[in-house]
Amino acid sequence: MEENDFASIWLVESGNPAIEKLTQLNLDVASKTSKTLADRGLSSNELAVSLDINPDEIKSWLMGRHTFSAKIIKEILDTMGKSQ
Repeated sequence: MEENDFASIWLVESGNPAIEKLTQLNLDVASKTSKTLADRGLSSNELAVSLDINPDEIKSWLMGRHTFSAKIIKEILDTMGKSQ
């Protein structure tokens, strides 16, 4: 995860606690997803195929530049569970 990505810079500039919490949650999901992919020997492209989503969008997710919905988190968890 990049330390100087646009979300982190924006948080420092905005200082909004609610936005900071949401952004941190998204960064946490992205980090855990990246770690799980690595632990299971899967690529972001394989996740994209499994979810039928553009690989560039997955890469954006994994960099923490996407707001995860509960639906997407569930789909990711379901997909990761299938690959065990």
